[in-house]
Amino acid sequence: MHDSRCVLLIVSGGIAAYKTLDLIRRLREQGIAIHCIVTEAGARFVSPLSLAAISGAPVYQDLFSLQEETEMGHIRLARAVNLVAVVPATADLLAKMAHGLADDLASTTLLATNRPVLVAPAMNVHMWSHPATQANIAVLERRGVHRVGPTCGALACGEEGDGRMAEVSELLAVIDTLLSTSTEKKESSLIGRRALVTSGPTYEAIDPVRYISNRSSGRQGHAIAAALARHGAGVTLISGPTALSDPGRVRTIHVESACEMLAACQDVLPVDVAVCAAAVGDWRPVRVSQKKLKKRAGTLPQPILLANNPDIVAILSQPGSRRPALVIGFAAETESLLDNACRKRTAKGCDWIVANDVANNQVFGSERNTVHLITEDSVTCLRSMTKVEIAESLTERIAAVLRKKRD
Repeated sequence: MHDSRCVLLIVSGGIAAYKTLDLIRRLREQGIAIHCIVTEAGARFVSPLSLAAISGAPVYQDLFSLQEETEMGHIRLARAVNLVAVVPATADLLAKMAHGLADDLASTTLLATNRPVLVAPAMNVHMWSHPATQANIAVLERRGVHRVGPTCGALACGEEGDGRMAEVSELLAVIDTLLSTSTEKKESSLIGRRALVTSGPTYEAIDPVRYISNRSSGRQGHAIAAALARHGAGVTLISGPTALSDPGRVRTIHVESACEMLAACQDVLPVDVAVCAAAVGDWRPVRVSQKKLKKRAGTLPQPILLANNPDIVAILSQPGSRRPALVIGFAAETESLLDNACRKRTAKGCDWIVANDVANNQVFGSERNTVHLITEDSVTCLRSMTKVEIAESLTERIAAVLRKKRD
C-alpha cells in the first residue's frame, strides 16, 4: 500500500452496508485507493467479492489468516493508510472501540491504528439514543475520533428518527477533508480559534400549541459547525428546533425563540468568527396566550399583533471589544438576490453575506445549494454543490481571513 491517498474501509453489519459499494466507486473516481475489512456480520449484508471487485484490492476478514499475519497483517493495515473509515459503524463496533476490545480483525486494527478514524453510525433510533451508545460516542469523540451522522429519517426497521447513516455525498466530503488534513499541512487550520454558529429555524409561540416559524432544516448551519470543528476550531452551535443530530466535537445549545438565540449568542462571546446561518423569525406575537386559543367560526379568536424580533446579525456586528473579527450573515431571497443581499450586508454591518435563492422551495431541506458569497470587495458564486461542500469552502475562506488578521 503505497498510494498517496489511501483509505481503509471497515464495513460492519447493518443494512446500510450496501451504500459502501457506491462510496468505494466514487472514492476511486477521485483517485483514492481503497482497502477493505469486512466483519462477519458485515459480510451478511455485502459480499466480500463485491467489495473486492469494486475496490480492486483484496478484502480482509480473518484476524488469523496465516498469509496476512506472517506480515503482521493487522498492524500493516492499521498503519499503511491515511484514514480509517468505519462505514457503517454499528452500536457493537462503537462499543468495542470505546472499551478497547480487540476480538476480530476490525476491532484489532482499530486499536492498532495511529491514523485518523472516521465513524458513520447506523442503527435503530432507540439503539442510537440509548445512554450506553451515547456514552461510547462521547468517549470516542474525546479521543479525537471523527463522526458523520447519523441523520434523521425512515429506518430499515420501519421506525423513524435518528439512526440513518449519512448519505454518500456527505461521507465523500468529510473523507476528502480528512485526507487533505492527513496528507498535507493545511494552512487553513483553525486550531486555537473560537467559532459561533447559529442554525435552523426559530419558533415564536402564539399559544401552548401554535407557533410562527419557517421551512429551514438547519442542514447548512450544522454542516458549517462540523466543518469548522474539523479544521480545529472550538465551535459552539446554537440551534433552533431541527430534526438533525448534534454534530460531533461541537458544543450545541438548543433554543426555540429568536430572543433565546440572541441571549445564547451573547453568552458565548467573545469568539473569532460568528456564522449566523439560522433562519431567525422576523416577528413574534406581542402577546402569548397561556391557554390554547379556541377557533370561532369565520373569525380569529383575537387579532395576533406582531413585534419585531431582535436582529442577531446586526447586534453581533456592532463595533466593540466583543465583536467577532468576522461576522457572516445569510440572506434567503426569492427575488433580486444580489441586490437585496448587498443591501442587507450594508444595513446589518456584517463582513460577509451568504446569499441563496429560495424561490420555489428548492433549498430548504435539500442536500444541495448554489450560493453567492458577498464581501465588501467582491461577489463570488459557489457553484451547485452539497451543503457539506459549501461548508468546507466557506470554512477554508474563513481560515484564510483569520490567518491574515493574525499575521
